[in-house]
Amino acid sequence: MTSPLQPGPKPGRGGPAGLPTPPRGWPIGSYPTYAEAQRAVDYLSDQQFPVQQVTIVGVDLMQVERVTGRLTWPRVLAGGALTGAWLGLFIGLVLGFFSPSPWGSLIAGLVAGVFFGLITSGLQYAMARGTRDFSSTMQLVAGRYDVLCDPQSAEQGRDLLGRLAI
Repeated sequence: MTSPLQPGPKPGRGGPAGLPTPPRGWPIGSYPTYAEAQRAVDYLSDQQFPVQQVTIVGVDLMQVERVTGRLTWPRVLAGGALTGAWLGLFIGLVLGFFSPSPWGSLIAGLVAGVFFGLITSGLQYAMARGTRDFSSTMQLVAGRYDVLCDPQSAEQGRDLLGRLAI
């Protein structure tokens, strides 16, 4: 138990990580993009506002999957060979430091990496049996970004942001 005079460790400052808690504070601004919310907090900082009392919160979160292309056997195998080659080069380089013939270790690592990359990517694609014949990237985005502030400074923060032309 900690006393009010001796607060416990704060997350990210060498102490144990705290449990996730919902953000607290009063809304002092709402923006359609993160860049605009960031600009608002930067403006508050420029005005000597105590920004340690401010939180940017993404609201209405969405997971967006952007399809980047169709998967085919040649594309899957080429990607597996390339990934395996990078891993094999790395392992061959590390082993080459301890080997009397570093070039031999590098080439052996490259060949083994390409071989295992082809096998693993081919097996994964074959096991999917056409259920996911596309590649994509995932992104988490928010519908809007609210700037929250501790209640004791919220009115001052709202007034300052009212003067900001975004």
